[in-house]
Amino acid sequence: MSGEMGLRERKKRQTYQAISDAAIALFLEKGFDRVSVAEVAAAADVSKPTLFRYFPAKEDLVLQRFADHEDEAARVVAARPPGISPLDALHRHFLDGLERFDPVTGLNDDEGVLAYHRLLYGTPSLVARLYAYQGRSEDALTAALGGGLRARLAAGQIVVVQRILAEENWRRIAAGESADAVRPGAVAAARLAFDQLREGLA
Repeated sequence: MSGEMGLRERKKRQTYQAISDAAIALFLEKGFDRVSVAEVAAAADVSKPTLFRYFPAKEDLVLQRFADHEDEAARVVAARPPGISPLDALHRHFLDGLERFDPVTGLNDDEGVLAYHRLLYGTPSLVARLYAYQGRSEDALTAALGGGLRARLAAGQIVVVQRILAEENWRRIAAGESADAVRPGAVAAARLAFDQLREGLA
């Protein structure tokens, strides 16, 4: 029985990924607003009802790449070693992301990543939906910080700072700089940002 459940779960995950991949390919080719959900379903070889079971809204077809990151900050805080403050843990995690050229940090000049970011930030409805994802990130981080108003205020500041850092990195790369050239400034900006957070949240 567990084997059947594992196989079923893998098939669901494969279908989920296939639908998203087909959607993003179409959106990059034609533009988000010029592609219908029916076209995506046809390209992924699924019915519209099946597509909507996996993706409740058209925007989710693009933003599913952020879904695994919704509670990332909360997980980093929860898993931090003893003696490490939440901000220090998040700062280290962000620096590690810069070192790995993690697309979530904005520091990645792969053409596929750049095309995805152009699609995302160039489509108002996707940007609006992204803020909803970030709201859920704030909620998860608030809980990881202990809950309450002070934790919510801190979580909001942290999530916004991380977004601004990522957007600044992406802006510089979109303007023609390489990820290697941007990284020293990105590291310095992260240090400045987290230092300001420490002063303010203290």
